[in-house]
Amino acid sequence: MSHIEVASPSRPAPGQRVEMAPAIQDTYPEDVAHCYGCGRLNDVGHQIKTRLAGDETITEFTPETYHTAIPGFAYGGLVASIIDCHSTGSAAIFQMQHAGKTVGSELSPRFVTVHLEVDYLLPTPLSEFRLVGRLVEIKGRKVVVETELSVNGTVTATGSAVLVEIPEHLFDPKA
Repeated sequence: MSHIEVASPSRPAPGQRVEMAPAIQDTYPEDVAHCYGCGRLNDVGHQIKTRLAGDETITEFTPETYHTAIPGFAYGGLVASIIDCHSTGSAAIFQMQHAGKTVGSELSPRFVTVHLEVDYLLPTPLSEFRLVGRLVEIKGRKVVVETELSVNGTVTATGSAVLVEIPEHLFDPKA
């Protein structure tokens, strides 16, 4: 798979046992866990993993050589896709946190993107991406998240996403 799971923003010492928070994508209800970018049930997707780290969210993702735009660099659609899915996961985490809930204590809410802006600051090397998400606003079902994508400590792209929680009844086959 093309992902690396993160325990925390700092690395543990060799042999140190770290308790990892569950990735929000692992708590999505099964009927909405098929997204190409973040769905754990999509065998050919990216299957990114987003976790809370302090007051931010973190995702690390390593692109494959076939994600090439020009030799050595990722194509822009991948950058936008990873920012998008990191943002939807971040929105779910921030909404649960806002409601006083812990990721993993129950199935998470699911969000869809209603607006996404991506600024490409530099070409993004085909090396491990680190995405850091920050909450901008929560208003009811709407969450706004800002994300920075960096490679080797250099920010190559930023994103701003407006996300809306999907009402549970929309996925109830009996509704």
